[in-house]
Amino acid sequence: MDKVLKRFCEILCGTLDNAAQVEAETKAGKQVHPYARHVTDIFSHRVLNRPEGHEGIYVLEESYYTYPGREMDLKPLLFYLTSDGKSKVFLQSVQIPEKFKPEEATNANEDFVLQYNDLSIRPFGIAEYTLMETDQFTTNHIGIIGPGMTFQLTETLSDGHLSVMEIVRKDGVKLTPYDTPIDYIKIEDN
Repeated sequence: MDKVLKRFCEILCGTLDNAAQVEAETKAGKQVHPYARHVTDIFSHRVLNRPEGHEGIYVLEESYYTYPGREMDLKPLLFYLTSDGKSKVFLQSVQIPEKFKPEEATNANEDFVLQYNDLSIRPFGIAEYTLMETDQFTTNHIGIIGPGMTFQLTETLSDGHLSVMEIVRKDGVKLTPYDTPIDYIKIEDN
C-alpha cells in the first residue's frame, strides 16, 4: 500500500460519530442532524480470489443513523480505493451481493467474506480525494445513483475528524433534510 493510500485509510478507518454535534444542537433547542455513527475498516483480506495485480484496498463502512424518534436501516457500503501514489485517492462504490443481509455484512462478522467475481461497481462514479498540504483529504463529487437521482459528496477528512455533506437530489430537488455537514469525531481505532 502506498503512503497516500495508507494515510487515507488511517484517517477513514475506525469508529466515528457526531454525538458532540447532536448534543450541541439539542442544547441549543433544535436537533438538525441525525445522530450518525460509522464503523469502517479495511476489508481487502475478506475479498477472496482477487486477480493478480489487483492492487487497491477494499474498505467496509457500516453506517447507522438515528433521527429523533426513528432509526434508519442502511445497507453497509463497500468501497474500492486506489491511489496515484502522490496526492490523489480514488474511491469507487462496490455492490455487495443481494444474498447478504445488512446485519451480516459487518466488520465484526468474521464469517462475512466476498468472492471477487461476485462484485460489481455501483453507478456512483469515481470520487477523487486530494491530499492537501494541511494533511487533509478533500472531495466534492457528484454521482448519478439512479434515474433522475444524484448524490453529491463534499467531504474533508483529517486526523480524528470527518466533515461530511451528502446531498441527494431527485430531478434537481434536494431531498437531504439539512444544509450543513455532519461532523464526525473518531471515538476508536479499529
